[in-house]
Amino acid sequence: MQKKQNCVWITGANSGIGKSITHQFAKSDIFCVASARRKDALVRMKDEVSEISNNIEIFPLDISSSDEISDVSKKILKKYDIDCLINNAGITTFTAAEDDSIEDVIAIIQINLIGSIATIQSLIPHFKKRGCGIIINILSVVATKVLKNSSIYSASKAGLLTYANVLREEVRKYNIKVINILPGATKTPIWSSEMLNKYANKMMSPDDLAKFIYHIYTLDSNLVPEEITIRPIGGDL
Repeated sequence: MQKKQNCVWITGANSGIGKSITHQFAKSDIFCVASARRKDALVRMKDEVSEISNNIEIFPLDISSSDEISDVSKKILKKYDIDCLINNAGITTFTAAEDDSIEDVIAIIQINLIGSIATIQSLIPHFKKRGCGIIINILSVVATKVLKNSSIYSASKAGLLTYANVLREEVRKYNIKVINILPGATKTPIWSSEMLNKYANKMMSPDDLAKFIYHIYTLDSNLVPEEITIRPIGGDL
């Protein structure tokens, strides 16, 4: 039987940090499986580096659907040997807690927390069978620090942080690394144009963050950086 090609599965790969991670890995000769809800945005992301690298295959995915996550993960595993999952998909609002509609609450928790957990769960049996694996969760400093107008986003990221910390203890014996990255303000479309116009020069570059994450992925030893907080040199906004 022909050995399957190794790959890294990246969610939320169509823009922002996920897009930069996908480009960085692909240009570094790492084959990437890229997922996001909008196929057209994934195609554009792939086309941007097509002259440099062909190391990207797109698998559109609505991460708010657990059934779709299960279906897509099976399709990927049928074709590739996933050695790393980068959980990056996420949404937010920038409103006061009392102003968040219940629809916003459900959507943010469903995508940021439940969707990420479901994606992880779809791969744990695979990682256990292969005897190793890497799970990298792109969280946020709000998982551990109180910042106003981000209550539901903070709750979703803090929930995933706690889940991942417990998971890590359960899967150590299978040589599965669980790594939590907590970035500060990063220049991505998650911010409003008003915020970007005002603070972009104080934010981190998603490309710089992607290079850092690639370095973590390539560490060839038994050490595991379990939790890393990364901020702009000027601190939080």
